[in-house]
Amino acid sequence: MKVHQAIQTKRAVRNFKDQRLSEEEVRTILNAGRRAQSSKNTQPWHFIAVQDKDRLKALSETGTYASHLAGAALGIAIITPPFTNRWSIMFDAGQAAAYMQIAAWELGIGSVPATIYDTEAAKELLKIPDEYEIYVALSFGYPQDDQTLTRPPERGGRRPFEDAVHWETW
Repeated sequence: MKVHQAIQTKRAVRNFKDQRLSEEEVRTILNAGRRAQSSKNTQPWHFIAVQDKDRLKALSETGTYASHLAGAALGIAIITPPFTNRWSIMFDAGQAAAYMQIAAWELGIGSVPATIYDTEAAKELLKIPDEYEIYVALSFGYPQDDQTLTRPPERGGRRPFEDAVHWETW
């Protein structure tokens, strides 16, 4: 799959098969995040790969809409310094997340982000040092519906190009 095709077909997947990912797939996904560009090459992120079902279930309870983590084959917590230090940290973490999700999609693996609202509980669960924060985790797994990867999205379309893009000025 070419990058453009992955971007055009990528969709959020919240329901996963009960099937482990291979070590090679997990490493490919994590390496894509590691290879993401960052402001001044600071690479402000750390990733915690979670495959233990009990830990994924507990992590799913730290976000209001994070229940999909409980059914994921892999959860990746994106750990950063606090965003208050620099706005670019948030942007850089988002790029790492996007790289990982596109790399997974190319492998036939679905994903979706989860906002972590109870950050203290998540930090305790994952033993994150005090000087770091967790704001988001990603769920990964093979889509429950085999046609997810090939069927065009039924909902969630995007605004027309002309409505989103402005040339030179607004």
